[in-house]
Amino acid sequence: MAQIDIFSDDRRDFLYFATAGAGAVATGAAVWPLLDQMNPSSDVRAASQLRVDVSGVAAGTQLTVLFLGKPVFISRRTPEAIAAASTVDLDDLVDREARNPNVAGAEEATDLNRTLPPFEGENTGEWLVQIGVCTHLGCVPIGNGAGDFGGWFCPCHGSHYDASGRIRRGPAPENLHIPVASFVDAGTILLG
Repeated sequence: MAQIDIFSDDRRDFLYFATAGAGAVATGAAVWPLLDQMNPSSDVRAASQLRVDVSGVAAGTQLTVLFLGKPVFISRRTPEAIAAASTVDLDDLVDREARNPNVAGAEEATDLNRTLPPFEGENTGEWLVQIGVCTHLGCVPIGNGAGDFGGWFCPCHGSHYDASGRIRRGPAPENLHIPVASFVDAGTILLG
């Protein structure tokens, strides 16, 4: 009768691989719930987008909505306000970056690069959507032509923004930020 060697290399290799495989499965089963709980909950995911009806916003007025805990200014500008904002020399700006995630790359802060294109047609600069939080210390600026440049004025520390939301004077280091936004139809803007 032949004797079986329980300490053979083949059996030992099998036991190593089987133990390592079982350890990997057990580790994965323990780690997966920890990683999965870091995902946003369904109520947070549902709040990550907001549809705003802008069909009733007249030219020269602003609508303020709350999105992700911050005010968002939605302005429908007049042709006169667009013309005045378009003539600003970029060398006069404190921050020359558009800060607009809706345009490709880091574009210059021209008036047109900071505006939202309409649902159909060419962007005329009529719609300006921006986060209504001063980039200095987070106060909410006063709008509707406030300040020295016809845009927004932050009463906390005196930052002045023009009609495109570009910082012109004061301690704020950056232009008002622009959220991800697009027109869903002619009267509805999707934020997020």
